[in-house]
Amino acid sequence: MPFDSKVPGLTILAKVTPAQAEILTPEVLQFVATLHRTYEPTRQALLQRRQQRQIELDNGRLPDFLPETRSIREDATWRAAKPAPGLQDRRVEITGPVDRKMVINALNSGAATFMADFEDSNAPTWENNINGQTNLKDAIHQRISYTAPNGKQYNIRKDGKVATLIVRPRGWHLDEKHVLVDGQIVSGSLFDFALYFFHNARKSIEIGIGPYFYVPKMESHLEARLWNDVFNTAQDYIGLPRGTIRATALIETILGAFEMDEIIYELREHSAGLNCGRWDYIFSFIKKLRQNPDFVLPDRSDISMTTPFMDAYVRLLIKTCHKRGVHAMGGMAAQIPIKNNEAANKAAMDKVHNDKLREVKAGHDGTWVAHPDLVKLALKVFNEHMPQPNQLHIRRDDVHVTASDLLNTDVKGAITEAGIRANVSVSLIYMEAWLRGLGCVPIHNLMEDAATAEISRSQLWQWAKHGARTIDGTVVTPKYLLKVLDEETNLLAQSMGEQRFQASKMTQAKAYLATQITGQDYSDFLTSLLYNDIVELEKLQARI
Repeated sequence: MPFDSKVPGLTILAKVTPAQAEILTPEVLQFVATLHRTYEPTRQALLQRRQQRQIELDNGRLPDFLPETRSIREDATWRAAKPAPGLQDRRVEITGPVDRKMVINALNSGAATFMADFEDSNAPTWENNINGQTNLKDAIHQRISYTAPNGKQYNIRKDGKVATLIVRPRGWHLDEKHVLVDGQIVSGSLFDFALYFFHNARKSIEIGIGPYFYVPKMESHLEARLWNDVFNTAQDYIGLPRGTIRATALIETILGAFEMDEIIYELREHSAGLNCGRWDYIFSFIKKLRQNPDFVLPDRSDISMTTPFMDAYVRLLIKTCHKRGVHAMGGMAAQIPIKNNEAANKAAMDKVHNDKLREVKAGHDGTWVAHPDLVKLALKVFNEHMPQPNQLHIRRDDVHVTASDLLNTDVKGAITEAGIRANVSVSLIYMEAWLRGLGCVPIHNLMEDAATAEISRSQLWQWAKHGARTIDGTVVTPKYLLKVLDEETNLLAQSMGEQRFQASKMTQAKAYLATQITGQDYSDFLTSLLYNDIVELEKLQARI
């Protein structure tokens, strides 16, 4: 029997289990419908605005600071909200998807906070999303546990040192195709936010924290304004004071970097700061400027946090946040422990140490790690150099970042065959896993999410588009890249074995990747390109 939402105009097209029905109550679905009817027109208008801005970029107009918001940037008197309970000290944040074991391990990890992710490290299958909401509700209501297939028990630690939970809903560009309101597909952002907020806001306050969020992939302060409007409506809807919600905005788009002050200003009653979403930022830099031959970058491995445009972005973010009294969060250490290779493991951990040392010395108030075993390492660095809860007092008045600094592509490095093959291989492996419902994947001793595959396929597209040359003089053409794609697929097939390869989604991933590396067709996001393949509709309809 199809699931009866008991909400006029709201239809769920997926199969709903009895356990999932406890999350999908008529009350929360009415809240989803209210948010959709109120804000979907604005979301669509903002997404259309993105397309118009891309046309301008394609025609050669470079990003710049907005003249119409100069007064906000230059007014030194305004401040955002003070840090909320559980968010004053954020020196190490662990991130990961919302599966039950991960949630428990992250909350127990010793990190200050845990960003539970419905976005880049989560493949948004219906089961992943709804079960993830159940897991977070159980965590906030302090009843979460897990029994592994081998019988091992996982429970929340009893010493009170549990990480503060922060939830990242999907970005404005992503849909939730399993749910319709008045015949329209609902926003993945609003769906994820609504379910978590409605079920957990009051309980989170009761346990001494609050409803806290990370908001991703915004390309303008108007998109932050939309989030702020949603927050106000949500708080009014359940009777909480405005300003109870806190949200940290990820600055992970090149256009967002030119509007940091404005984004904090729009969210100021709810702002918990900004975060350097470094890998998505590189992806956005390539993507937005992909038609311009002046912005062709070398191998992904040559782009680091000391690369000029990345260094400028970090310095501006720290200065902006501290000027407004909010946290400036550092970026992700994607390394994971390497077993059975002491030298390789030491090299990886040294990279993490040096990265975190650079961040804390620059003035960051905290940092991200992707694996529980890295928490102690990052804590040691921050504890040594930041004995106080944060560094909001470090104003960085010495920093003066211009538009040209944010666009400085004086990057040392080259395009190599090894770099091309790495991009192809990583894209294939990640896309194949995502099509199987996995959004967080260990690849070559790094914990990768969608951002890595996005950088990789975007570089390949850019190199083909502009006929870039490798260091040995090879011209990168669509034909050459498709040949490399064949070869890398064959290598993966050999390493996997025929039975495992045939059972995988690798052929499907290869077919999708082939459409994205010729310098012609280019999807805004791989997750949007692949999404229909993980949508499971219970009702007999054509795929949406």
